[in-house]
Amino acid sequence: MKLFASLLTATLLVASVFSVQANEAVAPAAKPDLAKGEASYGAVCAACHGVDGNSAISANPKLAQQHPDYIVKQLQEFKSGKRANAIMMGMSAALSEQDMKNIAAWLATKTAKKGFAKDKELVTLGERIYRGGIADRQIAACSGCHTPTGAGIPSQYPRLAGQHADYAVAQLTAFRDGVRKNNTQMTQVASKLNDREIKAVSDYIAGLR
Repeated sequence: MKLFASLLTATLLVASVFSVQANEAVAPAAKPDLAKGEASYGAVCAACHGVDGNSAISANPKLAQQHPDYIVKQLQEFKSGKRANAIMMGMSAALSEQDMKNIAAWLATKTAKKGFAKDKELVTLGERIYRGGIADRQIAACSGCHTPTGAGIPSQYPRLAGQHADYAVAQLTAFRDGVRKNNTQMTQVASKLNDREIKAVSDYIAGLR
């Protein structure tokens, strides 16, 4: 009888553990909190990226209206060191996954300010590369992934329209030179572009809207 009671107790304990695990497995993820996202952004990000995500510093990217999943992915990879940047690695170190989601969701509610192409001599080349690629060198058109308007595709490819040309040049160069290593597809595309082509397509992106 004592053996039966012990077995019954053990069975109930195991069932209880599995029940808790099952409930945890189906528990929905916490929804982004926009108020907390705004507060965290103001405390950590606004000095470099602008109070509304529209950075006034051309070396720092505009984040307003960016796809939330993309921002979360970048923050995760800064934190893990997969994407190397001393400043951003430090800034992201204290952020939890929920903090990242909150910030990203809040930024998605902000409207990106329009940018402008500045180099008339290069913008035609930039448009040709962005829209059609360079077939004889097997360089894919940027528009295939980032759309003709630069809006990008949520969960897959970031919004580019209106992004600072200086920032785009820096990132394409970093991909090409193997400094930025967190996107194999972009490394492959950028590896085939020369400095003039990178500058041209970046200037064209700045004027997209």
